[in-house]
Amino acid sequence: MKIYDASFLSRQQPRRISAFTLLEVMIALAIFFIALFSILGLVSQNLRAARSLNQMGPTAGMVAAEMTAMTNKYYEGSESGDFGELYPNHSWTRDVMIYGTNGLYEVNIAVLKGNNVESTLTILLFSPESTR
Repeated sequence: MKIYDASFLSRQQPRRISAFTLLEVMIALAIFFIALFSILGLVSQNLRAARSLNQMGPTAGMVAAEMTAMTNKYYEGSESGDFGELYPNHSWTRDVMIYGTNGLYEVNIAVLKGNNVESTLTILLFSPESTR
């Protein structure tokens, strides 16, 4: 009869199973979804911004840019005009009011298509050279 020595069993190292725990997987998924939703939010925000740049009509910002590029002197009162052949059926109105005693002016601009207001803008402009 053969007798086997069982001591060789105790010398073997226990076999390690390498795997991720449930907690590690859940943390990795949470980080992944946070990154994914952040990227999707940026994409939708950029699409909205690109869509707003594709406006077909004139804006009040166009009138404001023309006003500030022409002169540094502002006068209190109202003005109106149109955009010529570039945008037919569109017109604009501009009201300039003194906002204080320090050369600050409030300018209200509205762009109209027919009788409907398309866009409005209120800006404050500083001009120490302006006269009342």
